This record gives sequence, C-alpha cells and structure tokens, in this order.
Amino acid sequence: MEDKIKILNEKLELSKLGGGEVRISKQHKKGKLTARERIHFLCDAGTFEEIGALVTHRTKDFGMDKEIIYGDGVITGYGRIHGRLVYVFAQDFTVFGGSLSETHAEKIVKIMEMAMKVKAPIIGLNDSGGARIQEGVRSLGGYADIFYRNVVASGVIPQISAIMGPCAGGAVYSPAMTDFTLMVEDTSYMFVTGPNVVKTVTNEDVSSEELGGASTHSTKSGVTHFTAANDIICLDQIKQLLSYMPQSNESLPAHIPYEIGEEYRYELDTIIPALATQPYDIKDVIKGIVDEGSFMEVHKNYADNIVVGFSRIGGRSIGVVANQPMSLAGVLDVESSKKAARFVRFCDCFNIPLLVLVDVPGFLPGTDQEWNGIITNGAKLLYAFSEATVPRISVITRKAYGGAYDVMNSKHIGADMNFAWPTAEIAVMGAKGASEIIFRKEIGASDDPAKKLLEKEAEYAEKFANPYSASERGFIDEIILPNETRRKLIKAYAMLESKEVEMPYKKHGNIPL
Repeated sequence: MEDKIKILNEKLELSKLGGGEVRISKQHKKGKLTARERIHFLCDAGTFEEIGALVTHRTKDFGMDKEIIYGDGVITGYGRIHGRLVYVFAQDFTVFGGSLSETHAEKIVKIMEMAMKVKAPIIGLNDSGGARIQEGVRSLGGYADIFYRNVVASGVIPQISAIMGPCAGGAVYSPAMTDFTLMVEDTSYMFVTGPNVVKTVTNEDVSSEELGGASTHSTKSGVTHFTAANDIICLDQIKQLLSYMPQSNESLPAHIPYEIGEEYRYELDTIIPALATQPYDIKDVIKGIVDEGSFMEVHKNYADNIVVGFSRIGGRSIGVVANQPMSLAGVLDVESSKKAARFVRFCDCFNIPLLVLVDVPGFLPGTDQEWNGIITNGAKLLYAFSEATVPRISVITRKAYGGAYDVMNSKHIGADMNFAWPTAEIAVMGAKGASEIIFRKEIGASDDPAKKLLEKEAEYAEKFANPYSASERGFIDEIILPNETRRKLIKAYAMLESKEVEMPYKKHGNIPL
C-alpha cells in the first residue's frame, strides 16, 4: 500500500510540474502566470479541486508515445469564487504549447457537462497554440465537441473566457460563443488565420498584436469585452464580473442588503446643458443614479456612442444601457446596436433587470451605414428589447427622436416603467428639421424666411419637444425631477421584483442576424 501511495504522489507531482521548470521560467519571463498560478489567484484559497490530473494523450504517431505528460496540457476542476461554486479549465502552454488533443478536449467537455448538471458558471483560461497537429481530425473533433457544449450551455449557465496567451484557428470559436471574453494586453491574441497566412494570401504585413491583440479586439472588432494590463488584473475582472450574475438561469443575482435612506441626488439637476446641442457625459448620470462605485462598464472601448455595463441600485444587480451624447451625439449605428443587443440578451438570459437611459437623436445616416446593414443591425436591438422579459425601466433624459425612440426600450415594445426628465424631447425629429418640412410653404412665402423658420421652430418645440404629450397618452408613466431618479428607480425595481411574463411557445425566435 505504501508503494502505491508513493507512486500516486510521484505522478501527482509530475502532473503539477507540467512542462517542467525550464519552460515555466520562460513563461514567467513573458510576464505570464502559469496555469496553476492562474487558478490559485482566481479561486478562493484552498477551494480548487482538480479533476483528471493523470490523464494522458493516446497518440502513438510521430514519436508522441515517448512524450507522455500527465494532465495533457489542461488543468480542469472546480472551486469557489467569493464562496460561489465555479468550474474552471486552464490550458497550460508549457505542455505541448497548450495544444488541444482528443483527451485535452475530453477533460474540458467533462467539466462543462458537470457545470450544466449542477447549474454553475464555467470559466475558461485559454492559452493554447491550437489543435495538436499530430492527432489530425481527432483534435478537430475535440474542438467541435467543445463548441457544441458552448451552445447547449448558452443562456443556461454563465460562460466566461479569458484569453491569456495565443488563441488561434478553430480555438477562437469557443470563446466567441461564451458570454464574455477578456484579453491580457501584450501577451494574448486571437485570430482565425495568423500573420504568415495573411501575408501569403493578401500580401499584408501585420504583426500578431496588430492583427488580433487585445487593443485591436477591444476597439475595432468588439470581439473582447474587457482588457487587462496583466494576468492578475484579468482574474480580478472575472471575479468582479461574476458578482453581478446568478449561478444559472434558474436563479437570481445576489441581492446585497440595502436600507433606503436619503436617495435624492441634486447634482443631477444641473447635468443637462441649457443648449440642446451641447453634449454631456452620460456616465455622470449613471454615477448619480447607481450605488456608489458599483458600475462596471462592458465593451468600454468599442462603439462608445452607447454605454453598457453592470451596476447595482439599492443592492440589486442591474444592466445599464445608455446613449452617450459625448460620442456621435449618442446616435445608434451598426456597432452600437450590436453591442447593446448582445448585452440586453445576456441580461435577459440571467434574470438581470435593465435600466435604459435615453438621449438619442436617431440612427446615423449615410451610405456606409446603409451598406453595412443598419436596418438589420438596428433591428437586433429592437428584437432584443422586445423579447426581454426581465424588469425593464427607461429614463428619457433629453432627446428621443424617430424610430430610435421606439427601439430604446419604449413603452410600445414592452417596457415596464418609463420616466422622463422635464428636459425630455419626444418627437419624430428635431424642431428645426420638422419645421422645415411642415411649414415649408409658409417659410418660403415669408419676407424673412430665416426669422419665420425660427418662429415655427419655437412653435413646434413648444408643442412637441417636451414629455407632456407622451405622458398624456400614457407612453410616459411619470415626469420626474432628475434629483429623484435614484429614489424612483429603487422603488420601481422593488415593485417589479416578482414580474412574470408568459411568452407564446416557440422553438426559438429568428433574430435578424
């Protein structure tokens, strides 16, 4: 028995050593943590339990029978983050470059299936050179097995992917199908085809960082939701992100105990500029409404004409969607519509109420937008709000013009409560444009067309550029002072806490992709 225990301990030590001390030291030189160190910093102390530590590959070809390393390049298991059960896999680049083999994939699939049974989040720490080419189609089949589980788990349990090294070829599609993707600056990259292939096919000279680095994917493609300066910050972001989510679609996010006190925020009374064309930062509005220090922005560097993120109000986890007047006057365009739609659908999947702050002059015009599908992309956001059954509240701070008024969680598409500040303007279009169309003949026949236009503009603004007409029709539930917004929202979310909606049976909808 003692000999058997000794053998087991030796094998476990070999599995923990991974690719060996020399390779691990190289990993550190790049500013990266090892796979085991990442798990150590991610999970609560002493809670991680490894599964499959002694698994090895089955390949006999190309001399691989002489390269047997326990664990086969991925550490899998379960642990706790802030006391909550999570399942984790961490690819180990020191073992065969973290390449995915048949058994490597089986280990990942095993814990994904366990996470589904238990209804707990799964976190993937990706650091892999891609498919293990010595295994051919078996490694490709392993990727497909993982992809399938990603889809089955989507909307059932939260799935988070951290890219902490290379992620290329077929490996990129699993993170792309998870709920949130994080990348580490300077040490991680994602692309379907690398710089060498790009050079051969298109004759473009591009580095790995330019092609698929954290900066590229956080600003241009929108593939990644968060970036971090190093591995530790990335792992901390995962912990913070999880704090806003429930364990699964069958539970609610944790409600932090909160006692209502003096909830008026008078700084909001002066936030809207007197000049309608003057911008202001919607993040200042968010800061004045939500619990102090609770806002975590998602997709911060991508499509910044709309702001999305998680926060808390009165201790409740909420998702915030807000037009940003500081960028493109807050218009909706292709990128912002996709960004917001994706976020809204995630919140709806996991029972996270939505707060929508509206200051939108319409959709961005132009050939570029039309040719890139603003119609179908704008419809994605409309579809996402319309199908969402979580508590939904809108606050119109200033402009709500045209079709964008409908799209931004209007009463007409199922919003539960719609508030408006006295500065709100709800109309088909701005007073100037509307006056030029409605009163075109009068203005043209006037001795002073410019003066007449100003008169008619003022007339139109008095009649329509306010929230009162909409309020009279019941499209706005209440016109409130900015300073009482937080107080109203705390009470409204508490009132809507037990909301239930029965939707017609269907296999699934056909969102305009």
